[in-house]
Amino acid sequence: MAVQKTNDPTDERTRPSRRAPLIIAAAAVVAALAVTAAVGLGDGGDTTGSGNGPVAEVSTDGDSAKAATVLDRPFTKPDLVLTDTKGQKFDLRAQTKGKPTLIYFGYTHCPDVCPMTMSNIAIAKKQLPKADQDKLQVVFVTTDPERDTSAELGKWLPAAGDPSFIGLTGDFPAIQAGARQIGIGIDPPKKEKNGSVVSMHGAQVIAFSPTTDQGYVLYGEDTTVEDYAKDLPKLVKGENP
Repeated sequence: MAVQKTNDPTDERTRPSRRAPLIIAAAAVVAALAVTAAVGLGDGGDTTGSGNGPVAEVSTDGDSAKAATVLDRPFTKPDLVLTDTKGQKFDLRAQTKGKPTLIYFGYTHCPDVCPMTMSNIAIAKKQLPKADQDKLQVVFVTTDPERDTSAELGKWLPAAGDPSFIGLTGDFPAIQAGARQIGIGIDPPKKEKNGSVVSMHGAQVIAFSPTTDQGYVLYGEDTTVEDYAKDLPKLVKGENP
């Protein structure tokens, strides 16, 4: 399945001008944020009843060649209580509190971007000192909970990424609302005419600081192993990449 890039209509930082004026002047930053795969994101709007998605200001003083986009107004960690790969309740805020955390929303049947993202992070993580590897939390939240059961996530994550990665599933409305809290849009999985099911979602990775528990750095789908390897030592300490 070909990857389709488009803009995320749920977050004003990434909306195209036909929906609302952009609040960021730097075109390069906007391009960095508009990372959606098919995997992509449909134009489903706000189906949670919560109004517009959250807005975070983005620093325009950084190096445009960097994969990381540092947020001047970070995101609060999503208030999500879901189910992990062992079938146990997992309170995202409580159980990752004070830990460097990467959060990604995707699905196990994704043909390209999701497994590539998990693999890139896993390879980069292995380059950290063992103590830092143990500190880093990588959380994969499914956007296709009907198919992505705890057992399915438990089989897929070690193959696509790392056995230590945390996989979470639950009710779709709760997952959608949690994603929206960090500016990521998700549409309900849709069955195509050929019988395949596609989950449309924003493809950003958000890094949360261990010192503030705020999501302060954003990565797009084109972030490489080398990019993550360079930045992870700083992210583990809560520093800007």
